[in-house]
Amino acid sequence: MNILLVSSFLPYPLDSGGHVRLFNLLKAIRKDHNITLICERRPYQTDKDIAEIEKICKKVVTVERKKQWSLENIFKTAVSSFPFLLVGHTNPEMKAQIVSLLNSSHFDLIHVETFYVFQNLPKTYLPVVLIEHNIEYKVYELFAKTAPFFLKPFLSIDVSKIKFWEEKYWKEAKRVVTVSEEDRKVIKNEKTDVVPNGVDVNKFKFKSRNSKIGEKTVLFIGNFKWLQNQKSVDFIIKDIWPKIKSREKIKLWIVGKHIPKNIKALTKDHRVLFDEDAPSETWKIYQKADILLAPITVGGGTSYKILEAMASGVPVVTTNLGIEGLQAKSGKHALTAETSEKLAKEVDNLLENPLLTEKITQEARIFIEKNYSWDSIGKKLEDVYKSVV
Repeated sequence: MNILLVSSFLPYPLDSGGHVRLFNLLKAIRKDHNITLICERRPYQTDKDIAEIEKICKKVVTVERKKQWSLENIFKTAVSSFPFLLVGHTNPEMKAQIVSLLNSSHFDLIHVETFYVFQNLPKTYLPVVLIEHNIEYKVYELFAKTAPFFLKPFLSIDVSKIKFWEEKYWKEAKRVVTVSEEDRKVIKNEKTDVVPNGVDVNKFKFKSRNSKIGEKTVLFIGNFKWLQNQKSVDFIIKDIWPKIKSREKIKLWIVGKHIPKNIKALTKDHRVLFDEDAPSETWKIYQKADILLAPITVGGGTSYKILEAMASGVPVVTTNLGIEGLQAKSGKHALTAETSEKLAKEVDNLLENPLLTEKITQEARIFIEKNYSWDSIGKKLEDVYKSVV
């Protein structure tokens, strides 16, 4: 098939879950499809990054990503029916490029990556497949509930706008794709498919941790541009870390780009290490970790940090939300809890019980190999394509 892929991001470098997902799906399906990608390019992304995507796409067209936080965007949001998210991704240049591509080339379908660039599409007879990484209005609802009281009325209005347009584009698309069954249930229509996130099972190799002697490493990893990751680390340092009985035998390794100063200022404990210079190949990070602590309290879909840890033989301690999109089982593939006391207890359980660690990691690796390799997930996306042409 000839596919026009319209994306809110250039999927390289692989520094976020969305980038990892789209890059690997493109690799998985490129043999049987010609893909033309048009996407927003961030200021930090280079010509070398574009060149990496050109290896797996027939053509790549980029447009400049507008600055989201500006007085112009705030004003436009206040006077229009669009929410702040859509205002920031409304790009006349992208629309013009899409029109040019549609007029000059033949395509079988349009794949839209995230609903908030859908408004840039011209009217077309081509079937549109819309991919949702999260149910965005649900994510913003959770943020609005925890915002300062004076911001809540404004955020509530914006969330209502997001919900209106997100649901509108679900109806306009020929098929909608979510990354989890839970997200599919929210959409509540028969034209929705699940194509989950995945992991490179050849790169993220399983390695038993039980024979390691000495200090253990508890890992948190994430891109700190996302508030979800900031909230998780705040919770870990303030509430979970002080309650871990074995913390004199471990270090807490917090890995990620753009770690805010206010996060680093949360503790002076020498056992808590903030690392913005860890290897970009995340499989190397998991090889040095003994436990992944990921108390996910906001978000949806499936978390790459959890998939990659499971594939690497690193036992996972998370919340129920952290694994609900995976269909993984608590106590079998990961340990889950909701309170800081119980999350700390599960970390202690793994540190004190090598047999439990061995059992959890073995089961998790088998689960990942069976359900989350990129080749099998790529076939699921191809099945969606075939259903609309």
